[in-house]
Amino acid sequence: MTSPLPAAATGTAPATRTMMLWFPDWPITAALREYSLPPDAALVLVDRGEVFACSPAARQDGVKRGLRIREAQARSTGLVCHPYDPSLDERTFEPVTAAVETIMPGVQVLRPGLCALKVKGPSRYYGSEGKAADVVFQVLAAIGLTDVRIGIADGPFAAEQAAKATDQLDDDAEPLVIIPPAGSPWFLGSYPLEVLEQPKLTVLLKRLGIRSLGDFAALKASDVRNRFGIEGALAHRQASGLDHRSVVARKPPPHLDTIADFEPPLARIDQLAFAFRTRADAFVDTLRQAGLVCTALHVSLHTESGEVSERRWQHPRWFDADDVVDRVRWQLQGTAASDHGLTSGITRVHVVPDVVEDLGDHADGLWGTGPDEGIHHGLARVQSMLGHGAVLTAVIAGGRLLADRRVFVPWGDTPSSPSRVPVKDRAQPWPGRLPGPAPATVFADPVPAVVVDSRGNPVDVDPRGLLSADPAFFSAGPDDGRRPVHSWAGPWPINERWWDPKGRVLNRFQLVDQSGSAWLLLLEDHAWWVEAGYD
Repeated sequence: MTSPLPAAATGTAPATRTMMLWFPDWPITAALREYSLPPDAALVLVDRGEVFACSPAARQDGVKRGLRIREAQARSTGLVCHPYDPSLDERTFEPVTAAVETIMPGVQVLRPGLCALKVKGPSRYYGSEGKAADVVFQVLAAIGLTDVRIGIADGPFAAEQAAKATDQLDDDAEPLVIIPPAGSPWFLGSYPLEVLEQPKLTVLLKRLGIRSLGDFAALKASDVRNRFGIEGALAHRQASGLDHRSVVARKPPPHLDTIADFEPPLARIDQLAFAFRTRADAFVDTLRQAGLVCTALHVSLHTESGEVSERRWQHPRWFDADDVVDRVRWQLQGTAASDHGLTSGITRVHVVPDVVEDLGDHADGLWGTGPDEGIHHGLARVQSMLGHGAVLTAVIAGGRLLADRRVFVPWGDTPSSPSRVPVKDRAQPWPGRLPGPAPATVFADPVPAVVVDSRGNPVDVDPRGLLSADPAFFSAGPDDGRRPVHSWAGPWPINERWWDPKGRVLNRFQLVDQSGSAWLLLLEDHAWWVEAGYD
């Protein structure tokens, strides 16, 4: 529907007209499609022992987010529980964005279940904004998605609120809300401050007697900026219907999975392993060309009789072509009647990289690049004799310093598994971290160093990030001689926990001596340290 615009609403229409697609309860929708459950199933997704999301049928029984799983099961006797998997949301939402991109390019995924695109081009092509939305409804219905809400307004913020406002429409009304150009300030005026998703600012504004976005938008922009800073000024623009954000079209991810179809179906494991070898080589080569390695993959085997065998495989290092073929063969042997025969011929093998990591974060193992399953079995045997935590392996964690990114976890565990050492999420931004390739030698404890200029005076960095002089000589450790500096780069500041008085302020440098050896140095509180070395 198109919301009416009062005659008093005036203003200049922002440049970006945005269409927002909102899929309510997308984690539940993704789980229903993944586990082939009926739409009316009472389903909950569990995260750390609590209900993360629940289906409409479960909500009718009194289940809500935040309940302990035992209490949720007591309220709904037929409750179906599955662990919450964020990767499942992303993986199942990819076909949705791909379907929309076939008719309207330039989709921006804000999160799984919420995406935006500029509506100016589609409205011209299809005749109007409403007709463009109707085409989107038809395309999504063709792939089985009927519960989608669309909001069209000036800017992503107003369009998102318009999409969520469809819950207030009648059951027989089309789930579409279109805010006319320049009508966003009027539309947002009655909304509460909580929709800004800035709790501290919301509490402060309420103490000042401001209760709605309209009250907040009535304030002068200059006064808001002077009182609340840049974050308050941006929130004021959103409340005023002048969203500072724009729709940034996503870059389609590379096609990394591989599919092998067999006609006629193959009925022997050795035949299938031989036929799939070429696909496995191409799968690994595609990952390497993208600068990635696969540490976990999903294998789906389709049989002639219509059965599907699915399994997720993990690797302590990363998968090469031989490892991929072995996992396919092992999965076949686990479902076959014998080691050389299958219950039904295989018609398709589909391999999807479930977890990919940067190639620069991985190096060759101590036993080389070739696969050696005997090593894995031997370490697992030692672990069974000495205890789960006796055999450790290094994983790449999040952090700004190299020593923080190297964490040891028990052999066979993943970084997300419970362990004695908490592993920081490497997917976070971590501003100031060192980009790849990583140094070959990282010192567990930084080595004290001395860096001086050509006159022998210590080199330092002032609060503005300026060097007192160019580094001319340095020494790593008390027993190290004076090394002339051939070239250097930096400083790159690292500001950890700037809001905490106990936070750290460091500067990172790269130095190359006359022998060609490169070093990574840190400067903190006028003291130099060698963090790592490049071999």
